Amino acid sequence: MLVCPSAIDLSSVSLRFLAGQLEVRRGERGRRWRRLSAGRQALVVLAHLRCGDTYARLAAGFAIGIATVCRSIHEGIDVLAALAPTLRQAVKTAAGKAFVILDGALLPIDRIAEDRPCYSGKHRRHGMNVQVIADPFGRILWASPALPGAVHDIRAARTHGIIEALAAAGVTCWADKGYQGAGGTVRVPYRGRRKRLSRGQRAVNHAHAKIRAVGERAMATVKNWRLLRKPRCSTTRITSTAQAILTLHLNTTT
Repeated sequence: MLVCPSAIDLSSVSLRFLAGQLEVRRGERGRRWRRLSAGRQALVVLAHLRCGDTYARLAAGFAIGIATVCRSIHEGIDVLAALAPTLRQAVKTAAGKAFVILDGALLPIDRIAEDRPCYSGKHRRHGMNVQVIADPFGRILWASPALPGAVHDIRAARTHGIIEALAAAGVTCWADKGYQGAGGTVRVPYRGRRKRLSRGQRAVNHAHAKIRAVGERAMATVKNWRLLRKPRCSTTRITSTAQAILTLHLNTTT
């Protein structure tokens, strides 16, 4: 097997932050010999999350066993996921914003055709539905637990209690047509073909689209993490993976 060095397009701040959290976890569990230092373990975790490197490639690159890679990655992801904000905390932060943008992201997965609960008719592929709340500058405030791809966006928002939480806090939310009928403080565009809408309705939809376009920055942030472009892990690990990335985003960006 050929091994070559590779770069990770992340700041060293991310490495120091994760290494520090791993040191805290090791202190809580008691010091014992580890195959990797906290810094090297953090590097393995970031390479997996950012670059989507497989366990086998990481094992070869760091000259360790696949089992060690698996344990190191799972521990690192769990440490980060535990620090992710809850919906209540995110709404409290959103209360200080002019508005927020709600959107759903489908994280594609490998599934057979018979696995219908994970199949999204909208995207025509299997995946997991994750709801994302972003601020007016496109920065992610919160990412929801993952639901099967067959779950519609508005149903997912209701399942997580997003609509009720935003309405209770009086936070205005802009969303796409997938959230028609949400009510509360959720603002959606007029539905229907453009030629059937009045001039005023088209103007409102145009202004709505300009505001909601900022939320695409949040989606771009999610897609920059190559592991989320097509997760190869169990669907039960997707939630913790998404929340781990959210923690890194919130604590290592300005």
